[in-house]
Amino acid sequence: MAYTDLHEHLKKLEANGLLRRVTRLINKDTELHPLVRWQYRGLTEEDRKAWLFENVTDAKGRRYSMPVVVGALAGNPAIYYLGMGCKTAEEMDERWKKALSEPIAPVAVTQAKCQEVVHIGDELDKEGFGLDKFPVPISTPGFDNGPYTTCSHWITADPDTGIQNIGNYRGQIKARRRVGVFPSGLGQDIYIHWKKAQAKGQHLPAALVVGAPPIVSYVSVQKVPYGVDEMGVAGGLAGQPIPTVKCKTHDIMVPADAEIVIEGFLNTEWIEPEGPFGESHGYMHPRQLNPFMDVTAITHRKDAIYTSWLSQLTPSESSVIRKIGYDRLMLVHLRDECRITSVLRVEMHEPLTNTYKLVIIQMRRPNEAEVWRALHAACSFHPGVGKIVIAVDEDIDPSNEAAVFWAMCYRMKPHKDVQIFPGMEKGHAPPFLYEHETKGTDVVSYHLPADESAMLCNAILKEPFPPVSLPKREYMENARKIWEELELPKLRPQMPWFGYSLGQWSEELDQEAALAVQGRHFEVGEKAKAGRVKAK
Repeated sequence: MAYTDLHEHLKKLEANGLLRRVTRLINKDTELHPLVRWQYRGLTEEDRKAWLFENVTDAKGRRYSMPVVVGALAGNPAIYYLGMGCKTAEEMDERWKKALSEPIAPVAVTQAKCQEVVHIGDELDKEGFGLDKFPVPISTPGFDNGPYTTCSHWITADPDTGIQNIGNYRGQIKARRRVGVFPSGLGQDIYIHWKKAQAKGQHLPAALVVGAPPIVSYVSVQKVPYGVDEMGVAGGLAGQPIPTVKCKTHDIMVPADAEIVIEGFLNTEWIEPEGPFGESHGYMHPRQLNPFMDVTAITHRKDAIYTSWLSQLTPSESSVIRKIGYDRLMLVHLRDECRITSVLRVEMHEPLTNTYKLVIIQMRRPNEAEVWRALHAACSFHPGVGKIVIAVDEDIDPSNEAAVFWAMCYRMKPHKDVQIFPGMEKGHAPPFLYEHETKGTDVVSYHLPADESAMLCNAILKEPFPPVSLPKREYMENARKIWEELELPKLRPQMPWFGYSLGQWSEELDQEAALAVQGRHFEVGEKAKAGRVKAK
């Protein structure tokens, strides 16, 4: 069963050697995120783990009874797979496809772990209560202007239809009863809900969930059509309804097994400065005017664990979550929705580029029209996705940048195989345009022109090529057996690891190569002698 809460998930991580406990005192404001950051700047992917900090303090020396976990949802892909209850990429592809087409509606309950402890109204103003109660780390010490919630799933409902949306957006802790939100663009569902409520002269009911069951967290960052309740998609992924409970101060339904729920109303009369914050595009996202939530209640489990995501420069935890899901959704978009059946795999490049900008599409024997249709369709997946889009053959591993560059260098003619696709949105990325509408405040403009473009590269083979210059597969496989017998370091094969024909190879040449490995190369020499011609 895929559905489990965070506590059960952490037990599974520890049982599989994927959880690192830290018992020494760690400062959440200066030490916690930098410590975890090192595994993304100094370790290979398979060596990265989840971190559970059991003894947390802050810059003022305050001690917290609540532990903090980072990396527990996607410290590496293995952690993500465990949270999803999947063993293979193929299984995950089918799970996502089915969940999107066959969602399972949540089920309402009246008793919930997330409401074991309840704080409402004026109680939230007391020292040590409200948002001040939680050990929210500073993500980018030295640049961020305060602690921000990062594993923060905002739940709002369309004021007209009542259909809920879950989206993950940062939350700036501003006071015990006030938290800012960055909706990150006009197209986000939460912004649409906010504008609809504003038009009705109403504040928008909202819930900020920190530490949801893994399945819910994974859904919170994916892009589904407007009007689709992500809680139903989460149920489809889990294969069972997600239990939800009504908030204490409004009608928003939240995951019953969540760690922490912050209830309130997004103010639609006022907006205020929010940021700067280190963002996933790898730069500090500047201060801008954004909505904020007035907190009306906070509920949590008795044994709540504060959950934080490591974001900022990729790779990071949040980029792993986004990448694994986006790769699959882009594949569904191209292969199933656009019906380009030659598409085998999509790799949205993660390190530094943050999945959005560099997209590699692996295809099996496509015709030229299919190649260009796939390249153009990739740019329509989501605003801001696809600045450099490359199509490669099935023998090119799209996750191997060197292999992709190899294909571009030898299988692409730039004057024929590159198109510039104009009229693109810049999306969530610098540089930033400013409007100085508020005295003393930098306001990032939402009114951006469509002045970006995409470069579409057809790096598919268009004619026969000589074989890849590596030993044939049978010789490499035999050599690997010897390697293992010698107990040499563990191998992590990368394509290409054996030679194979690409069409420009004759039966005659194959026969000569066979003679060579039989020690009969003098016969090849005699044949060459018979083919002599007079030099001119």
